[in-house]
Amino acid sequence: MRKRSTHPATFVIERYFAASPAEVFAAWADPKVKAGWFLGSDEFEESNHRLDFRIGGQESVSGGPPSGPVHVYNAVYRDIVPNERIVYTYDMHLDKWRISVSLATVELKLAKSGTRMIFTEQAVFLDGMDSPGAREQATRDLLDNLDVALRREPATA
Repeated sequence: MRKRSTHPATFVIERYFAASPAEVFAAWADPKVKAGWFLGSDEFEESNHRLDFRIGGQESVSGGPPSGPVHVYNAVYRDIVPNERIVYTYDMHLDKWRISVSLATVELKLAKSGTRMIFTEQAVFLDGMDSPGAREQATRDLLDNLDVALRREPATA
């Protein structure tokens, strides 16, 4: 039997993107664009990315290295203000084990020639299977991918 534990944590990441708030927002909202920056590493086998970007809509994806474990992400969009704010809750699983439950807030602010994004995640990490530091680094990596995607081809709202 697994030892049960909880570890609540919050982290905030501020990023600047050389794209308008509308372009950054569209990169979160458009399923094709989001799939280009949000899915796992190149070694991951992805399956069934679904994005229903509306209040109450859901997003899900699963995947992982060929030898496992399978990482499962399930989100629900709680609040959306176009070009300004996205609030969603999500949980993560490794195989059958729930490893965390989170509330994430994405704020988009007009900045000189671009967008200042403030990403805040409030999470509880379960049973020692994930950690705040690892999650924050993974999120930073995803936001690096977003920056590359926005530089390559700006999304349109």
